[in-house]
Amino acid sequence: MATLLHLDSSVFPVGASASRTVADTFRRTWQEQHPEGTVIYRDLSVDPVPHISADSFTAGFADPAAHTPEQAAAFAERVRLIEELESADAVLIGAPMYNFAIPSTLKAWLDNVILMGRTARAENSKIKGTPATVIASRGGSYAPGTPREPYEYVQNYLEAVLKDTLELDVDFIVPELTLAASNPEMAELIPLAEASRAQALEEATVKAKTLAERLAA
Repeated sequence: MATLLHLDSSVFPVGASASRTVADTFRRTWQEQHPEGTVIYRDLSVDPVPHISADSFTAGFADPAAHTPEQAAAFAERVRLIEELESADAVLIGAPMYNFAIPSTLKAWLDNVILMGRTARAENSKIKGTPATVIASRGGSYAPGTPREPYEYVQNYLEAVLKDTLELDVDFIVPELTLAASNPEMAELIPLAEASRAQALEEATVKAKTLAERLAA
């Protein structure tokens, strides 16, 4: 049966987090299509993975037989995360924008799973072509043509890392203007924010069903 790897990185819970709410909709729809499937879930905010260290980094470029005890222990943690990714038929990532970029917890996960010669730029990569859906929520609008377009570093960065480096089949769902209801200066944008949220939830449902059908074919 199909396996979904689901990562959340918002510091807020479902209900207060747009990325979690939309990802939860995607996941529940996925599970309806795959009732006997497996979901590997990681809440990177509640249970963060270790940031990359000198030992875990250098171990990735060394012969395992030559690892020091420290390198072996650190690298084992990386391998565990990599094996989770390799076992997934699809990946779901909640990636809210914090200060123009992704949460550091998500960056830590990426640093761990990017391993040259295995997951990155590898001819025999087990993850190449794996579909990955990213919920890239943001408090304002950074869409093409908006004043803040030059500050959009979430989609641009994840496109480079997930698609170009890990060679995943990446798709984005982007609920934006999520701060409109709580920021008085954005009050006039509330209707647009609500429309964006509704569209994101609809996209999550449709894309989860479409992906499920694609993997079942």
